[in-house]
Amino acid sequence: MKNITLEKGNHIANIRFNRPDVLNALSLDMAIELRDLMVNLEDDSSVRCIIMGGEGRAFMAGGDLGYFYKNIENIEETLDQVIGTYHQIIISITNMRKPVINMVHGAIAGGGIGLALSGDYVVAAENSVFNMAYTAIGTSPDGGSTYLLPRLVGRRIAMEMALLNKEVNAEEALRLGLVNVVVKEEDCMAAANKVAEKLVLGPPHAIGEAKSLINQSLESDSLDSHLNLEKKKFIGCAGMADFREGLEAFLEKRKPNFTGSEKK
Repeated sequence: MKNITLEKGNHIANIRFNRPDVLNALSLDMAIELRDLMVNLEDDSSVRCIIMGGEGRAFMAGGDLGYFYKNIENIEETLDQVIGTYHQIIISITNMRKPVINMVHGAIAGGGIGLALSGDYVVAAENSVFNMAYTAIGTSPDGGSTYLLPRLVGRRIAMEMALLNKEVNAEEALRLGLVNVVVKEEDCMAAANKVAEKLVLGPPHAIGEAKSLINQSLESDSLDSHLNLEKKKFIGCAGMADFREGLEAFLEKRKPNFTGSEKK
């Protein structure tokens, strides 16, 4: 891959956006690489958790504006391809059963916000700055940011960020619930790995179902329907080997060894 690097080990996939000269701005080629990579990692049974971050001075400064300007004469077709591919990435991250940890620092702007918020856990460096930035160049938001932001911070703050391009620093992002933890930039990798190492020791199927339930709760018609869904998934987990292992480990006062096996 030209625009992204990947390292795998100990059931963890480490992804790095590798366009530091443009603050990891998203081009069509980069979007295609990331989309295809997420599909492959979802199918990779050796991977239980994914960490994403950016090389250089930023996580991601949105779309590649230079690339957009070079294609200004056919910009509608260009953006249809870029945004369409980018949205496939957001859907893939949200729907995949494996937890995704986003490790952000520096600029998290434009499309970088949607990508950051689509993760299941966010580690932020102290120098992180969130800025929607869309209206500053004459566009409306994309990447699911207008879906995710109001659900995380409420309508008022989401409006302020989207309409006025209000900058949100790391500490405010923590207070608002945009990130889980704030650390020094040099400690980001250690903090993300600590969470990932804990996740990969857990039961993969149950973790995937928990993620799915929380995401589906945003669209549930009622508490009653969601309770039924919870019951269905709980019973499904109980039919797998990890449930037996969890019970036996608890009763035997030892740490469980979850394998993800479907055999009971």
